[in-house]
Amino acid sequence: MKRAFCGAVLAVAAMAAPASAQQLTDDTVKLGVLTDMSSLYSDINGPGAVIAVQMAIEDFGGSLNGKKIEMIQADVQNKADVAATIAGRWFDTEKVDVILGAGASSSSIATSRVAADKKKIYIAPDPASSDITGKLCNAYTVHWVYDTFALANGTGSAVVKAGGDSWFFLTADYAFGYALQRDVANVVTKAGGKVLGEVRHPINTNDFSSFLLQAQASKAKVIGLANAGGDTINSIKQASEFGIVKGGQKLAGLLVFVSDVHSLGLERAQGLNLTEAFYWDLNDKTRAFSKRFAAKHGGKMPTSVQAGFYSGALQYLNAVKAAGTDNSDAVMAKLKEIKWDDPVFGLSYIRADGRKMHDMYLFEVKKPSESKGPWDYYKLVTKMSAEEAFRPLDQGECPMIKK
Repeated sequence: MKRAFCGAVLAVAAMAAPASAQQLTDDTVKLGVLTDMSSLYSDINGPGAVIAVQMAIEDFGGSLNGKKIEMIQADVQNKADVAATIAGRWFDTEKVDVILGAGASSSSIATSRVAADKKKIYIAPDPASSDITGKLCNAYTVHWVYDTFALANGTGSAVVKAGGDSWFFLTADYAFGYALQRDVANVVTKAGGKVLGEVRHPINTNDFSSFLLQAQASKAKVIGLANAGGDTINSIKQASEFGIVKGGQKLAGLLVFVSDVHSLGLERAQGLNLTEAFYWDLNDKTRAFSKRFAAKHGGKMPTSVQAGFYSGALQYLNAVKAAGTDNSDAVMAKLKEIKWDDPVFGLSYIRADGRKMHDMYLFEVKKPSESKGPWDYYKLVTKMSAEEAFRPLDQGECPMIKK
């Protein structure tokens, strides 16, 4: 926390290394994009993540002092065993220097473990579980965009303050859902609210009727949706069909992306509070990046996760250049050395536990009458500093952090 702030120009200058010092394995820097290319999270990351990394490589200059920069990709299928197998093969036989992505929290945790075992860098824009920089932290993983603690601090806290003091959770039945429910429930109970119950659903569920009926029967003021992507979209659509909101209960989408709002439409999504690290229309820099991205991705604006792939890939390449090598320990030291003005997230730095720190934002989804055109979906409620949004360093049980 005592490190001085370096602007973008100073950061690049400080990270510069002479061309003669470059020592690259196989004379190549190789980035692996391992994410959900075909399932319920593919609109959040997927093909857009690949485009974002390609953009980062292009913006970096396409090569590193004449040395090649390559990218490969694979579909993680949101399965831990698939993630571990691909990560191991990439690191061992395909000479991948860094993996970005890894889909669901469970498959991301598996990738993080492989990265630690192989002493290779893993940058995680996809997952949400705050355990990645908590009890499961390691020296080779950086959690890049958001986490369940920040989501709870943002959306959960805002809903409680607005009078939502009794909750029932509709939770995805895997690591991400458990972590999100836990972190939001802590916020609710600390604020004097009550958790009346929970129901867990399998990932990629099509029929939410039985789960929604249990939530409706609980009489909780708030039904917290501790799920994401297609599961969030389907649960909100089906809740509308059941008349849950009309009956007086409020839905809290605890992890909602701009792609979800686009799929739902403003008529269904209006009024939702959501916490994000990025929004395409936030400032001149985000607009410039997003319009370039949309031109390459069928007019679709980037999600915060896709922006994270761009940011993570670009800063990784800057760190390799600064270190003069693609050796993981040297590159990670450079990544954690400075603060920088990130082109999509603003002032950023990486903590000792691997948490990338930047501002977070609480948004409200606009009414149809408030939107001025396609993708004009959010209005800003408040900005949270990184230190306000993310879990304090000494509270995460990260074994790398001394008490």
